[in-house]
Amino acid sequence: MTRYILLFLFIIGCNSSEVRSSRVEQLPYYNEATFTPNWFESDDSLPEDFHRIGEFSLLNQEGENISASDLDAKVTVVDFFFSTCTGICPKLTSNMTLVQDAFLEDEEVLLLSHSVTPSYDSVDVLKTYAKKKGVKLGKWHLLTGEREEIYDLGRNQYFAEEDLGLEKNPKDFLHTENIILLDGNRHIRGIYNGLNKTAINQLITDIKTLKNILN
Repeated sequence: MTRYILLFLFIIGCNSSEVRSSRVEQLPYYNEATFTPNWFESDDSLPEDFHRIGEFSLLNQEGENISASDLDAKVTVVDFFFSTCTGICPKLTSNMTLVQDAFLEDEEVLLLSHSVTPSYDSVDVLKTYAKKKGVKLGKWHLLTGEREEIYDLGRNQYFAEEDLGLEKNPKDFLHTENIILLDGNRHIRGIYNGLNKTAINQLITDIKTLKNILN
């Protein structure tokens, strides 16, 4: 029996790039770019200075202001894209649609997609893109605004890039398939490969876990 258990753990470890871990009742907390898990009983157990997403102010595809307070008491799914991307973005957006559809009627789940080319992706451009991709207003916000603010969020708040240890010039392009999961207090609770269906299924499962904690 022990041999089979070890074999199972080995298989899980080999697939860790697709699903970071198999979790059911509790999720870790993350506070820096290595995504080393931190385990706490609840938010009440966290150090006062533990990382959480800070204040921001961006516009969605309808020109509505979206700020950090809109994330409070929500389970939030975050990614980064641009409307003219022909590489990873179409698949990433398609998989975000799966998440949207899984929680379409659930007001406690929110999706945010940040444009990394905000100088091109105006409100009108994002509105057209949203209609083309089946983005549901109120559930999924496509965000534009100041490039500096979006890139700071991506690199220093969400730790969305995988180039750990490499210093970035502010002019360097931000392009990542990672999806970040936040709890109702804007703490990071997961990172997922947005191009991988297994990881997306794990994300959906983890959202349900966080919802159980919220309720």
